Amino acid sequence: MQLCEKNPEVKAFLGDKDLGNRLKKAHVTLAHKRSHGVTAVASYGMFLDQEVPVDMTALLFSDKMAALEASLGAVDGEKVTSKNQWPHLTLWTSDGVAAKDANLLPQLHSEGRAIRIDIDPPTTITGTLQFY
Repeated sequence: MQLCEKNPEVKAFLGDKDLGNRLKKAHVTLAHKRSHGVTAVASYGMFLDQEVPVDMTALLFSDKMAALEASLGAVDGEKVTSKNQWPHLTLWTSDGVAAKDANLLPQLHSEGRAIRIDIDPPTTITGTLQFY
């Protein structure tokens, strides 16, 4: 909402989106078994059930999706690092668009087909690390 107040373009884009249900299930993917392997997923076991700070550093959106860029913090001095090339929290996708397609937003931005709004200073949230 703070971004909407500061940026009319963000307000126009997000104004008609129902983000409530999506945000209740929001997550930052750290690794996928299929993409990164079981060992990569298991490496997060030491962080299981721990609270992880996450800085939201930018909003990226296109006509089909929107996501917040995420920078993961540390647990007990140990940095949590995502295996995903672009750690993010998917906010919204249009009908027929899979949430994983939000991984394409940085590339779409570099091609001029998505918009990036930096969040300065970043907004920090916390989440509990879980396996799904």
